[in-house]
Amino acid sequence: MHTLLMILLVIVSLALIVVVLLQSGKSAGLSGAISGGAEQLFGKQKARGMDLVLHRITVVLAVLFFILTIAITKF
Repeated sequence: MHTLLMILLVIVSLALIVVVLLQSGKSAGLSGAISGGAEQLFGKQKARGMDLVLHRITVVLAVLFFILTIAITKF
């Protein structure tokens, strides 16, 4: 049981790292503030939709990560 939980934890951890790295940054200093304002003015719907999906996947993987780490300490 312990080995199975450890394998699942490694898989979830790697997936969490990949998903976090795929997300775009929220700001990049002054240039991010300027381009962010332009994106809000003209719209950036496609990337926003993908960011929303990646955000939800990140939340699910983070919850799985914490559940698995707690389960490993119990077993």
